[in-house]
Amino acid sequence: MYSLAGRRRNMTNATSASGQPIAQWNDYDRERVMREFAGRDILSLEDFSRADFESVFEAGDRFDPVAKSRRSIDLLAGQILVSAFFQASTRTRLAHESAMLRLGGQVTGFADAKMTRAGDFYQESLKDTAHMLEYYGDVIVMRHPQIGAPHEMARWASIPVINGGDGWGEHPTQVLTDLFTVRKELGKVDGLTFVAVGDWRMRTMHSLAYALTQFDADLIYVCPSDEEPDEGLIKSVRGRGLQIRRAEHVAEVVNEADVIFIEPVVQADYGKGRDERGDSVATTDSRYQVTAELLATKAKRSAIVLHSLPRMDELSTNVDDTHYARYWQEAYNGLVIRMALLALVLGATP
Repeated sequence: MYSLAGRRRNMTNATSASGQPIAQWNDYDRERVMREFAGRDILSLEDFSRADFESVFEAGDRFDPVAKSRRSIDLLAGQILVSAFFQASTRTRLAHESAMLRLGGQVTGFADAKMTRAGDFYQESLKDTAHMLEYYGDVIVMRHPQIGAPHEMARWASIPVINGGDGWGEHPTQVLTDLFTVRKELGKVDGLTFVAVGDWRMRTMHSLAYALTQFDADLIYVCPSDEEPDEGLIKSVRGRGLQIRRAEHVAEVVNEADVIFIEPVVQADYGKGRDERGDSVATTDSRYQVTAELLATKAKRSAIVLHSLPRMDELSTNVDDTHYARYWQEAYNGLVIRMALLALVLGATP
């Protein structure tokens, strides 16, 4: 069992760069959130309650002034984040690492397992890797190509493990970021319709579906027939009350969308550079493309567009300068939410 002895911090004297105190929870809420999150692994949104989402979002609100000010506080001084990235990453890894640094902590780890003796390259088990990494830091964020690898790491590690994406499994911190962005931009998640366009085998799609079961929201998915969600997933989320249905073409349903959530339907080989891939990357069918023209002629003016990035041609660059685009705010909010999660699992509540 992970011990918090000697590791808890508080934010009694914490201030933003402007010198204004960071908003505090009252004692009752602080103890409640500590019970919910201190020492907890963040592996899947399937087991998140509505209260869990609200606690993370509220913590994000409190850390937002710190991130905006581009300054650091000493909330997690003396604590270390271990980045264990067995798969390539830009946003997820750097957002977690920047979040730890903004909170006054330190970072160690690797971004290429082949440069270490960890994992499959040297046939070291995740159990053995976990027992090593738990001595080097206070929390682990892990990305791995194998579904369930972070769960296996968490089984053996005595410190919290955060899932930074596990193969075709889930990506909980990304979807927490997405819903935090929706809440900030539209003021709520309840009562909204999400149109999710892209490959529904992807981990972000799975996390989104699980997350929306905790809100009064509808979900319409648009994808090729060979990229449809698993029947077990559909049955599970419908059983939890989510209204979910399929559409053939984004243009058919974009007028219903409050949130247009985009992922690619064409999966690039990220092991090759753009020059190496050449013309081997397929183009995206227009049924799964979002452009400024589509939005201007068919979307609600109040709708927003999210994309976890990187993108190819499924999201036209001509959307960037429209009022629909919120993916840059989404990227910024990824830092805020990772600050919130790190603080919460390490028992440091604002």
